[in-house]
Amino acid sequence: MRKRILLVDDEPDVVKVVKFRLEESGYEVLVAVDGQEALEKARKEKPDLIILDLMLPKMDGYKVCRMLKFDEKYRHIPIIMFTARGQDLDKKVGYDVGADEYLIKPFEPQVLLGKIKDLLSETRE
Repeated sequence: MRKRILLVDDEPDVVKVVKFRLEESGYEVLVAVDGQEALEKARKEKPDLIILDLMLPKMDGYKVCRMLKFDEKYRHIPIIMFTARGQDLDKKVGYDVGADEYLIKPFEPQVLLGKIKDLLSETRE
């Protein structure tokens, strides 16, 4: 069965490129363009992994991550923070709210795919 990934980003170009790469690698991709939609889709669809931008309309990625990670039903879903914000403080906050990985844009597709593969294999053990 194909793994489902929820991709959350409000930049259409980023969504297009990342979605294409993921689908090409055999993943089923769900998309959300703001924090509120991300939370609703995560709860309804229960994806295997979430790729989450930080700067989003309605609710930022930190808040979405924290709300999912502090909920018993969704805390097991790995979350990759995916952002242009590369400061150490941004990373620290990302990990503090429960992110499993932190990836800075622009990114190398192979690095992203590698992290996804690692996180998905960890959750299945």
